[in-house]
Amino acid sequence: MQDSMFIDSHLHFDTFEESGEVADIVYRAEDNGVSQMLAVGGSLLANQTAVELAKKYPHKVFASVGYDRDEAESNPDFDRLNILVTDPGVVAIGETGLDYHYTPDTAQVQLNLFQAMLDIAYAHRLPVIVHSREADQDTLNLLNNQTARWNGKEDEIGVLHCFTGSLDFANALLGMGFMISFSGLLTFKNADSIRAVAQTIPDDRILIETDAPYLAPVPYRGTRNEPAHVVEVAKVLAFIRNCSSERIAAITTDNARRLFHL
Repeated sequence: MQDSMFIDSHLHFDTFEESGEVADIVYRAEDNGVSQMLAVGGSLLANQTAVELAKKYPHKVFASVGYDRDEAESNPDFDRLNILVTDPGVVAIGETGLDYHYTPDTAQVQLNLFQAMLDIAYAHRLPVIVHSREADQDTLNLLNNQTARWNGKEDEIGVLHCFTGSLDFANALLGMGFMISFSGLLTFKNADSIRAVAQTIPDDRILIETDAPYLAPVPYRGTRNEPAHVVEVAKVLAFIRNCSSERIAAITTDNARRLFHL
């Protein structure tokens, strides 16, 4: 496994930066075959952290910037975002999207912010990293509009990260050109429905991630997650797709590099 090359396509470095652990986190990732990582924003501070780390660790850490759904009511700073998005280390917009699980009452402001992020992704021809929970139809409606106007390569429009949805939802996303990413949730005992979907995703549309520091995979469940653990996601994905972990490393690395132009 350690001879294979993996890319953690989605993690949040904020807490690691606050605790001064970034260097150790990057070292452990590399020691486990994780050669590149995508530092994902979502707030002003997270965006700035991602961009700074991409500069500090060139060719190892890349940045995504944007405003996530929990920023919808906080008057996000678009002027600052429009400056950050032009940094050469920025390879995507996000994460952004919709989450109606806890706050369905904010649906309209979430939709407004999501559309604004899609507009920025379109303007800069950058892929968008999408979060969606209990908001399938609204997510599909906005992404369908994005697909209709997209003038970049058809399979470089974006990714639905940390997938937890149905097969129908996955197929609709694939039909629009989106990739689908699986996190440590894939390893959980009660995740049979997610594993069933993961079996069906075409080789050229699948990514792996940690979503660190959240969702640590088995056997690390209950602890703080980190990019070195993405290999555990790969192991389970290899098992359910009846292939080797080396095969998963190869296809997901190729997909991440193609989508984000790493």
